[in-house]
Amino acid sequence: MNASSPIAIDFLARLNDEVSTQLVSQVPLVGEVARHTIDSGGKRLRPIILLLSAASLGYQERRAIQLATAIEFVHTATLLHDDVVDSSTIRRGLPTANECFGNAAAVLVGDFLYSRAFQIMVDVGEGEVFRIMADATNDISEGEVLQLSNVKNVELTVSSYFEMIRAKTSRLFEAAAMLGGIVAGGGKEIIADLGCYGTHIGTAFQIVDDILDYDGAESDIGKKPGDDLAEGKITLPVIHALENGSKEDVAVIREAILTDGASGFSGVVDIFRKLDSLDYSRELARMEVELAQQSISSLPQSSFKDCMMELARNSLSRIN
Repeated sequence: MNASSPIAIDFLARLNDEVSTQLVSQVPLVGEVARHTIDSGGKRLRPIILLLSAASLGYQERRAIQLATAIEFVHTATLLHDDVVDSSTIRRGLPTANECFGNAAAVLVGDFLYSRAFQIMVDVGEGEVFRIMADATNDISEGEVLQLSNVKNVELTVSSYFEMIRAKTSRLFEAAAMLGGIVAGGGKEIIADLGCYGTHIGTAFQIVDDILDYDGAESDIGKKPGDDLAEGKITLPVIHALENGSKEDVAVIREAILTDGASGFSGVVDIFRKLDSLDYSRELARMEVELAQQSISSLPQSSFKDCMMELARNSLSRIN
């Protein structure tokens, strides 16, 4: 889905209006910190997936916009917390909220956005929405802790990597798609299909994100390439290279990981290219996109379904 398409422009305009309506606090700092992250150029993929899912079933009323806003608030909360945990100073090419306002403000405003999201869900009044979002936010938290526990774990396997990213990233994509189906009155099978679509899109998104950390330009990805390596994050290209490299290759990668990537980034990238670790990762992302598209084959034909198919394809070619 092209960000300049009429559907995207309409959805984003309605979402931004609802964000402004819902982002209300008697404490000015809350709005400053939240707006700093929300307005920093994010792609709004999760709320757009919710809106497309609802619209593909014929529903475009305000309750869908409200839930899309709740999804965006939850996502922003995770970003605020992640940047504190990772001691990040740059996101999307701009100083992070914790860098501008301090760790305490970033964490507390993240908590505010979580609670505000659930207040919005109360207003929407769909019981199943609470279960899905409660389960999703719980899994996201566990996924983040799982990632933290695997920092510098050079024994991490591909299956464990997928378990981790499906919790910390894919679950919110899945929840967004399912909520769109629920608010539109979709049946259980359709809602399950939409959930599968979200899961596979989210998985592809995270894989590509991990690739870009080694193969993206700083001006595009909004952060310095190699941050994952410096933070000791074991991602798919790293796992592939560790499993398929020579003893010398493995030693170079291990050294870079264990020394916070201080001087080994270019050498690690050279090994990835020699072993086709980035191409291997792209192929797995492509397979996830195909599964996402297959998941919504039963949806009625519409311009919104076409946009969902296009969004899946575009997730492979994105540069940020």
